[in-house]
Amino acid sequence: MPIQKILVVDDSKTEQMYISDILRKNGYQVTTADDADQAMASMVADKPDLVLLDVVMPGKNGFQLARSISRDPLYAQIPIIMCSSKGQETDRMWGLRQGAKDYITKPVNPEELISKIRAQG
Repeated sequence: MPIQKILVVDDSKTEQMYISDILRKNGYQVTTADDADQAMASMVADKPDLVLLDVVMPGKNGFQLARSISRDPLYAQIPIIMCSSKGQETDRMWGLRQGAKDYITKPVNPEELISKIRAQG
C-alpha cells in the first residue's frame, strides 16, 4: 500500500513545521500531534499510513507510544519511523525493539527522510 497520509508526532512546533513542509513538498498529506495523547486521538480519527515519531516528549515518550501502536491490533500494520535527536546506537536498537521499522536522527536530512518513507510503502 503506498504511503499517502503521515502523522508527525513531535512536541517541537519548529520540528513539526520543518518535517511537514518536507513531506508536503513531496506530495504527502500531513497531520501533526504534540504528544502521545494527541497522536492516539489522531490515529483513531484519521488512520495514517505511517507515523513519524519523536522520542523525547512530555508524558508518554516516543518509545512508549511506539510500543502501544505496534501492539494494538488496529494499528500494528502502520509503520513507525522514529525521528529523534537521540542518536546513540542503543537508542536506535531500542526504538526498533519497540516496534519502529526505521530510525533517523535530527537534524533531518530531507532526502534520507523521503527515502526511508518510500522504503515502507
